[in-house]
Parts: sequence; C-alpha cells; structure tokens
Amino acid sequence: MAKKTIASLQSGGGKQHTKVIKMIKSAKSGAYTFREEIVHNDNVKDWLGRD
Repeated sequence: MAKKTIASLQSGGGKQHTKVIKMIKSAKSGAYTFREEIVHNDNVKDWLGRD
C-alpha cells in the first residue's frame, strides 16, 4: 500500500506532504505502538501535538 500512496503523491504536490510517525504508549499495557500518516507540511506540528 505504501507504494500506491507514494506514487500518488509524486503526481503534483508531493513535496508539500510529509510522512510522520508518532510513538504512543498504551495506558493499559504500557507497550508502545506507532501511528503513521501522511500530512500536509503546514499541519505537521498540529498532528504531532494531538494524542
């Protein structure tokens, strides 16, 4: 799936987007999980700030 996402971003404004990965600790088990998403460059700080 990542190949399709990257390929679609290359047609046009792909440089305006960033793939962000956030490590989140589970309150239940204490284990860490990773959440990743492709976000517009203007919204990266907002995305990382939310939970």
